[in-house]
Amino acid sequence: DSFDILGDGVKELLVGRDDGMIEIYNFESADDPVLRHDYALSESIASIQGGCVGKDGYDEILAATYSGWLTGLTTEPVHREGGSGEELKLSQEMQSKISSLRNELEQLQIKVLHEREKYQQSSQSSTAVSSVPAFSVNEKFTLNKDDASYSLVLEVQTAIDNVLVQSDVPLDLLDVDKNSAVVSFSSCDSE
Repeated sequence: DSFDILGDGVKELLVGRDDGMIEIYNFESADDPVLRHDYALSESIASIQGGCVGKDGYDEILAATYSGWLTGLTTEPVHREGGSGEELKLSQEMQSKISSLRNELEQLQIKVLHEREKYQQSSQSSTAVSSVPAFSVNEKFTLNKDDASYSLVLEVQTAIDNVLVQSDVPLDLLDVDKNSAVVSFSSCDSE
């Protein structure tokens, strides 16, 4: 997307990448765009948009991720400083916002408890039927020309417990910064 997120009268280029990076490029010179800010998310970005969403006067960047999360980056200051010995006083609007968020959180916690109880009761009944839920997988297997390696990226809308990679040829698995996996090797029976 293109949007004037910096408030300088010139639109910046907002980029959301498959690796989870959000980047803001500014066109200070006529030649090349300059990276001004970046932010890393833990999953690929499906869509990005700039605009004023949450509060008048404060622009935001909204990014939708593959699994459906909506993340917002705002220009609204999140920290307020008080002088020495002064108490930080919240505006009535901020207090009501905090109160409504607390109420909503309590209602969601109660709803989760009820649904868990319902699931426990239904799973223990004699007529319970278990099935594996259907979910889509976002997979990418790309060649990295710089170091002659392949990158395998798997994303699903649920937690991944295990990934089995089977190969007829020897493999060297390389660790990357975003990797949270624990790798274990086992030899296969050739039969």
